[in-house]
Amino acid sequence: MTAFTLAAAAYDLTWFDHFDDHAAKLEAWVVAAAGQGAKLLVFPEYGAMELASLGGRAVAGDLEAALHEVARHGAASDALHLDLARRHDCLILGASRPFFAGARPVNRATLYGPEGIIGHQDKQIMTRFEREEWDVVAGQGMVPFDTDLGRIGVTICYDSEFPLLARHLVEQGAEILLAPSCTDSLAGFTRVRIGAMARALENQCVVAQSPTVGLCDFCPAVDENVGSAAIYGPPDLGFPASGILAETARDVPGWAMAEVRLDAIRHVRREGRVLNHLHWAEQAQRLGR
Repeated sequence: MTAFTLAAAAYDLTWFDHFDDHAAKLEAWVVAAAGQGAKLLVFPEYGAMELASLGGRAVAGDLEAALHEVARHGAASDALHLDLARRHDCLILGASRPFFAGARPVNRATLYGPEGIIGHQDKQIMTRFEREEWDVVAGQGMVPFDTDLGRIGVTICYDSEFPLLARHLVEQGAEILLAPSCTDSLAGFTRVRIGAMARALENQCVVAQSPTVGLCDFCPAVDENVGSAAIYGPPDLGFPASGILAETARDVPGWAMAEVRLDAIRHVRREGRVLNHLHWAEQAQRLGR
């Protein structure tokens, strides 16, 4: 498929008494996007932390207990996302969640498709909060996903601020990067936004940023959330001069949606007024590295 609609969520966190309530909320979000033709849906970093509410106030309010409570619902969450992807014939990057591969959890985002789980991406570079207070650890390796919509890479939040991570995915053929995020201040959101836009510029690709938004009074790890969802491209031939294909209002839940054309990405990489993607290697050459 050379053209499709991409949807990035600005997602608010909700208290649930039952998993079925979470399932109903997620289905409503998917229906809203898929009903408008979206084929790739992106949910934010740590959006799954709302599942900590299922353990009650004391569990949700404890940093360590919340991690384990959310991880406990991993299989049910996988089943829910797979069912939604199958029924609505779309790909869904689920909200990232803690996954205990060892003694400490990684921050994992999973890509679901109509035929099953396509793969997962763990966050590579941890923020100070994750390192110093939460003890969420870095995952290993970055590999793009081959899909019917093209080759897709994922740079989770802080990862999007490090150009070599995105470049690693692009050099493996990624033309679309997904940047789920969770930031508790305008400054934090702006850092990820600038990073995502820069990755779109230097790699001449499309980047979708999906943030958590609003207040969450039950889980201190995600108590304040600032941002807007957006889809970015290179500000050049065939793309908006601003580099913004679509964007939601700040801190307002909803979908940013835009048509993505793979032929437009390939065209700007060949014929753009600048050729950042092609000229990337000249940086090292000019510095004698």
